[in-house]
Amino acid sequence: MSKPVKIAAVVNPNSAGGKTARQWPQLAALLENRMGRVVTRFTDKRGAGIAIARGLLREGFDLIIAVGGDGTVNEVANGFFDGDQMVRPEAVLGILPFGTGGDFRRTLEIPADAAGAIEILATGVPAQIDIGKATFQASGGQASRYFVNLLSFGMGGHVAAQSNNFMSTFGGKAAFFWATVKTFLSYRGRQVDLSLDGSSTRLPFFITNVAVGNGQFHGGGMRPCPAAVPNDGVLDVTIIGYDGALKLLSSISMLYSGKVYSHPKVRHFEAARIIAEAKGAAQIEIDGEPLGMLPLEVILLPRGLRVLVAPSSPLLKAPEAADEGTTIGQKNSLGCKSNPG
Repeated sequence: MSKPVKIAAVVNPNSAGGKTARQWPQLAALLENRMGRVVTRFTDKRGAGIAIARGLLREGFDLIIAVGGDGTVNEVANGFFDGDQMVRPEAVLGILPFGTGGDFRRTLEIPADAAGAIEILATGVPAQIDIGKATFQASGGQASRYFVNLLSFGMGGHVAAQSNNFMSTFGGKAAFFWATVKTFLSYRGRQVDLSLDGSSTRLPFFITNVAVGNGQFHGGGMRPCPAAVPNDGVLDVTIIGYDGALKLLSSISMLYSGKVYSHPKVRHFEAARIIAEAKGAAQIEIDGEPLGMLPLEVILLPRGLRVLVAPSSPLLKAPEAADEGTTIGQKNSLGCKSNPG
């Protein structure tokens, strides 16, 4: 993009196990060498990036760079909105990945290394991408959150919570992997009612996990939504039916290979509005953070956010009309094993 008048970085100093705080002076020097003056604001607690980014946009900043993991990117993206309104529609989100997951940058094809990511920040072009808005049950009542990458409920929400316990021991991808293994062994399927785009048929079924993806990856490299394209005007919905812990555990490699759709207990749909309710508790994770429980409503805001990508990114091409995904009403059964208790 042409050099913005005002650039700011919202930095999570605790990301990457505190490595970001230690290396930020060098990273800031690299950024300013390529882009000119960059104002820095540090987050001091979970969720702080939302208000910081919103305040910077109200001050007239043109480019807000999220420095950290997927949680930091989510917070900064949420700061672009105040309720249902964009604070500064012409502003652009930049991503300098420096955290544990780095999943959304994979879909955007942003390099994991700082030098490569800074090159995209310095030479990139704004692409308009879709963004989702989730309304769910939080501890204090109903809450809403925008997401750029992916949300999931069922096992995914429990994995996100468990991974925090493993982070100090393993960190990064390994923490997500072992949290997934532990959850696989103890998780019992949930009965969920799911409605896609107002379908008149709402099927109850036992599920292990439902992923709603604008991006393809989560959990430090798992790929539950390999067909997701973040500017195609639909969200990809991947449903993993309950099949018992051992069978699911033996199939975990499919979550990393991108071949998840080939599994007989997996169904794939596309929708722009999703409503989900559960019998029993079902935890939700949004862009890697455990934030609440079902019931849930998700709506898509097509091309609702501008984000910097490489000049060669396919996201800069006009998206093809999305194929009509299979609606929930076109399937009379997910072929999933009932939870015995």
